[in-house]
Amino acid sequence: MASIELKGLVKEYGKTRAVHGIDLKIEDGEFVVFVGPSGCGKSTTLRMIAGLEDISGGQLLIGDEVVNQREPKQRNIAMVFQNYAIYPHMTVGQNIGFGLYTSKLTKEEKQKRIAETGKILGLEKLLDRRPAALSGGQRQRVAIGRAMVRDPVAFLFDEPLSNLDAQLRSQMRMEIKSLHRRLGTTIVYVTHDQVEAMTMADKIVVMKDGHILQVGTPTDLYENPQDVFTARFIGSPSMNMVAGTVASGVLNVEGAAISGLTLPAEANKVLVGIRPHDLVVTEDVGGSGLSARGEVEAVEPLGSETLVHVKLGDSLIIATAPGRVVPAVGSTVSIKAEAGSLYLFDAATEKALGRA
Repeated sequence: MASIELKGLVKEYGKTRAVHGIDLKIEDGEFVVFVGPSGCGKSTTLRMIAGLEDISGGQLLIGDEVVNQREPKQRNIAMVFQNYAIYPHMTVGQNIGFGLYTSKLTKEEKQKRIAETGKILGLEKLLDRRPAALSGGQRQRVAIGRAMVRDPVAFLFDEPLSNLDAQLRSQMRMEIKSLHRRLGTTIVYVTHDQVEAMTMADKIVVMKDGHILQVGTPTDLYENPQDVFTARFIGSPSMNMVAGTVASGVLNVEGAAISGLTLPAEANKVLVGIRPHDLVVTEDVGGSGLSARGEVEAVEPLGSETLVHVKLGDSLIIATAPGRVVPAVGSTVSIKAEAGSLYLFDAATEKALGRA
C-alpha cells in the first residue's frame, strides 16, 4: 500500500489546459472520490496517476517516490474501467488471472491467488464460466478481481458503476466499500454521481474546470460548503439558491424580511442556500428563520416524503412534506426554514459567508 501525492499537477492539450496545477495528498489506505461534472478534469487526473496520460507539469508521487516518467506497469497500481474491459473468449478465472500472465509466480501460485480472489468477490463458483453468462454486477466483480489479483499498492476506479441499473449500483457501492475495509488498499475513485461520493468516500475532492474547489469528508462538504458550486453539487435534491440582500442586520429574501439572524456585516447582495430537507411545508410559520407562502408547481411523492416544487417570487424552490401529505398542484402552501439552516454566499464571488 502507498500514499499518493499531487504537487502542482498540470495537464495541457496543446494550448488548452485541462488540469490547473492541483495539489492533493491521498493517505495510505484512504478511499478518495473525485467528483464533478463531465469535463472537469477528474478522469484526466486519474489517468495521469495511472500513467495513461503524460504529465505536463508538477509532480506525482506514489509512496514518496516521483513517478512522472514511469510506465503504468512500473507504478504497481491497478485500474478498473467503466466498460469492464474483460475478455469474452476467456473464462472468469482466466480473466482474473490475466494480470499475472507475465509474473514469475508458479502455475500453482497463480491458481491459488485466482481462487482466493474469486472467493473474496463471491465468484468462486463462476470461475469456469464465460462473461456472457454473467450479470452486469458479476462482470464488474471480475474486472475488480483482475485488478486485485496483482496485489497493487492502489486501486483506481473510473466511473465503474455507470453502466449498471440503480438497484445494482447501490449493491455494488456497498460491495466496493466492504472490499476496501477488508483489503485496506488506497482507492482513488472517479464519478459524476454525488450519491456514490457521499456513500463511499473517506474524503471527497470536488473539481470544476480543472481546479479543485474543496476537499473534505462527506459530512464536512454537506454541512460546510465553501462555494455555491459545491453547495449545489453535494446533496440530493440540490440545494435551493435564492437571491437576497442584507441591510441593517435584516435579510430580505423574495419580499420576506428576516431579522434576528447572525449576519455577516460586510454582505450586501447575497445568495441564500436552503437544503430541501430543511425547508418544510407547514402551518407553523412563527418563530425565527425564513417563513413564506408560494404556489405549488409540481409534487414528487417518494413514499417517506414528498418533494414539493414551490414558486417563491421569481424563484422555483424545492421543499419537503411528510410522505402522506401531497399538496395539490396550483394550491398555496406555507414553507419554513429554521434559523441556522440558511447558507449565505457572496453574490459576486459565490464564496461562502457563513450560516444564518
